[in-house]
Amino acid sequence: MQIPGEGWRLKARVFSDLLNRVPSLRTIAMRYTLALMNQMAQNAACNRMHDVDARCARWLLMTHDRVRQDSFLLTQEFLAQILGVHRPTVSLAAQMLQRAGLFQYARGLITITNREGLETASCGCYEVIRGEYEKMLAP
Repeated sequence: MQIPGEGWRLKARVFSDLLNRVPSLRTIAMRYTLALMNQMAQNAACNRMHDVDARCARWLLMTHDRVRQDSFLLTQEFLAQILGVHRPTVSLAAQMLQRAGLFQYARGLITITNREGLETASCGCYEVIRGEYEKMLAP
């Protein structure tokens, strides 16, 4: 886990056995794997093509989608690692997005205050990645 919260953990052998016994679980796991691979490819292109401010907004949106709450713990150091930049670069990007009123940051706690504005600040890669997950994980 990258963000503090709740999660489940299984031994690999148990998970493998479940995949073999439950076809619907195998299907969703394969779809998730494909969506994740698409995300990794999009991230690589995004890192090459878009500025750090837009990438930072994209990552905050993706995190917001997954934690399903407006506040979550995320350090600038971790965000720098994810975005492939130095921490001071993340600090500058975060300051710009905060000044725009898109989120608040205090001691590792991020609170999304304007999701629509954050979506506008993000590059188009966010919609591409979100669309892939929605398509792959739809019932």
